[in-house]
Amino acid sequence: MKAFAPILCAATLAACSQQPATTGNTAEPADHAAMNHQAMTGTASDSPATRGYKQSMAAMMADSPAYTGNADVDFMQQMRVHHVAAVAMAQTELAHGKDRAARALAQAVIAAQQQEIEQIDRWLRAKGR
Repeated sequence: MKAFAPILCAATLAACSQQPATTGNTAEPADHAAMNHQAMTGTASDSPATRGYKQSMAAMMADSPAYTGNADVDFMQQMRVHHVAAVAMAQTELAHGKDRAARALAQAVIAAQQQEIEQIDRWLRAKGR
């Protein structure tokens, strides 16, 4: 058992030293300054589809609003940017994808997510957001 104590101690220290992506209720969802924006938005060697997917993810991170501490508002606001990114990804699939099933799913994602974005927008307006 003593042989495992240093390993257990090191593992515990490593786990405890990791910092969460956000701190406090008003922190941004991610540390945007620390992100590798070139990796997130694509490079010249990426295919147009890869650039589109990376750009949708980068936009989602950049457009994520600060957390309010209100679980309902935070859910709606964060879900909205998530849905907008899903629509952008689906549009990239329609622009570049060839597989019939993947394209059909992309169409379904666009229709469903746009309806949910409208529902979220109505809810946020009703709450004065």
